[in-house]
Amino acid sequence: MAVSKIQVFKLGVEAQFEGLTATEKRYAHHMARAAWYGTRIILRQVSPEAPDIFDFILELHRACDGDWDAFTEAREISRDDLHRFLTYAATFLSNVGNYFGSGDQKFIPAVGSDVLQKLAATSPRLSKLCAAISNHIQTTPPFSLGYPAETTQTAYYLGSITEEEISLVSRVLEQNSIFPENTRIRKAENGTDFEVLLASVRTNGTFTTFPLPDGTGSIHLIQGDHAAELEQICAELAEAAKHAANDRQREFLKAYIESFQTGSLDTYRESQRIWVQDKGPRVENIFGFVEPYRDPHGTRAEFEGLVAIADDDETKLLARLVNNSSKFIQRLPWATPENNGKGPFEKNLFEPPDFSSIHTLAYCSSIIFPGINLPNYNDIRQESGFKNVIISNRMAAESRAKQYPFVDPSEADTFSNHKFPAYYWWVVLHELLGHGTGQMMVETEPGKYNFDIGSPPINSLTGEPITCWYKPGQTWTGQFGDLATTVDECRAELVGAYLMDDPELLALFGFTETSGITAEDLTYNLYQQLGVDGLRGLANFNVDSGKWGQAHSRAHFAMLKTLLRDGSGVLRVIHNPSHPTHPLTVHVDRSKIRSHGKPALGAMLLRLHMYRCTADAAACREYYEELSKVDGEYLAWREAVVRARPPPMVFVQANTVVDAEGEVRLREYEETVEGVVKSWVERGV
Repeated sequence: MAVSKIQVFKLGVEAQFEGLTATEKRYAHHMARAAWYGTRIILRQVSPEAPDIFDFILELHRACDGDWDAFTEAREISRDDLHRFLTYAATFLSNVGNYFGSGDQKFIPAVGSDVLQKLAATSPRLSKLCAAISNHIQTTPPFSLGYPAETTQTAYYLGSITEEEISLVSRVLEQNSIFPENTRIRKAENGTDFEVLLASVRTNGTFTTFPLPDGTGSIHLIQGDHAAELEQICAELAEAAKHAANDRQREFLKAYIESFQTGSLDTYRESQRIWVQDKGPRVENIFGFVEPYRDPHGTRAEFEGLVAIADDDETKLLARLVNNSSKFIQRLPWATPENNGKGPFEKNLFEPPDFSSIHTLAYCSSIIFPGINLPNYNDIRQESGFKNVIISNRMAAESRAKQYPFVDPSEADTFSNHKFPAYYWWVVLHELLGHGTGQMMVETEPGKYNFDIGSPPINSLTGEPITCWYKPGQTWTGQFGDLATTVDECRAELVGAYLMDDPELLALFGFTETSGITAEDLTYNLYQQLGVDGLRGLANFNVDSGKWGQAHSRAHFAMLKTLLRDGSGVLRVIHNPSHPTHPLTVHVDRSKIRSHGKPALGAMLLRLHMYRCTADAAACREYYEELSKVDGEYLAWREAVVRARPPPMVFVQANTVVDAEGEVRLREYEETVEGVVKSWVERGV
């Protein structure tokens, strides 16, 4: 799609930054620099052309010294065309690539190649860059990210590699206990061998070789992918360690550095065990190859760097929920009397996690999430704990954004006024009790189990003892593959939605029968959001490939279908194709939320939870693929959704600099397309 209009929002952090000590500012500065140095790793993971497009945009800014109007005079480019290009540039930079972070759909400039050629004529370097990108920047297909095909592309899998070959190589890596998160796969020119590119500073070439099962070729592990960027990241992390607040921070920074230098994910996993013990830091961080959303195979992860500052007042409010977590876990659909009322598919002891409200200072990622729960390794979560963060300045921006017009006009103002608190607490529950609950049934090593194999727990779906579980070396992502992330997100969303009518829980948040926004109002708004989010998710379904482009979107649509199918009228969608502003309208029946909506969501949640806990990938696939299928009237709905899509959100973030006196200063930018570009130029990455 050609991007012509966007919504630009500043992720302001000045008040939080100025509350830091000089030492904390120095620590935050080096951590932020490390995060931004991950930019080129992400670009390289997105598409072959992305690094050159990035350089083309930044070189244009340097060529005009930030005075973009100079191009209208010197190159005879209209102001409208210049603004259209800058809109593309800001969108590209905010998404760190030429595919939307949410939806993975390719976007192109709303200007012709003649405008790009006029801009490029400014210098030989620009002309060279333009020549390199001209065949890709405006070309579709590919329409979206996905397995290599005519309409989709990926930079995780290189060469003429097939989906079957990717699965074959992945199985061999799993059998040899090679974690895939920081790898890419390239088919060798000989057509029989495969190279697994391992992200590391070290560049020692091939260091391990595995034969293919059929004996026709080999798999070679090669160090040194993203070496230059990882070296810069390590240097900044080493500087940050000099200003760390405690030994735990120094320990996980040391482990980060060793992992990035060697490519060892065993060391990275150790860093996560230490990181979760760094409770309530003033400056929080997330680093590494973290989220596998963009890998069509569902296992390889995009690099991510987040540095943020805690908001103490907001965090105290979250502590109320954390301290009462066990009570509400006992109200989830799989809870049974044993295990203190939580049942066998929950941990014996729910260790209260570190839960912080933070304001992002540097968030280098293709998508800026409103909330995060990490680490993604379930064994670490169960043994060492996890962290939750709510990114307040990101959520505040969302509350100001123009949304889809899928609520009846008579309710639009009320919906808008109630949306932020309902959304905020839904995300809170999603992160804490969605991602934070569940006990996997695991054979930890041959003959040893984390449950009584002589008397296995009863499967809540069948009423019989469980018959499957995770075998030694098997993981959630390895078993569920491309479904892992969307099912995990759907389960977490369901936990939040299922609990959002609980009077005692809502009272903790300050919502009662007499509050300004009542508890019932909040629940009603949440069900409206379930309808709206389910519809808008359709925009991220690719009709040509039949694939979903975003894990959360698929989850939201599956939840919508569940309410439509099993909710006995608690939610309806009216489709009026001829209506100029409201082609789709969500209607919620308040009287049926607890009696019909909650049971429908609970039944879906129970299924996903049991499939996940017992490693029943086959049953999960049969259920979830049917539930998230887009056909019949849903295809017509999708057309209406695409036509009504509001301009995408783009974020402008701050930078930190060290002044002549050695003080760390914050530099923020205007909420304009020019401000977005300037912020990236001044990062110097």
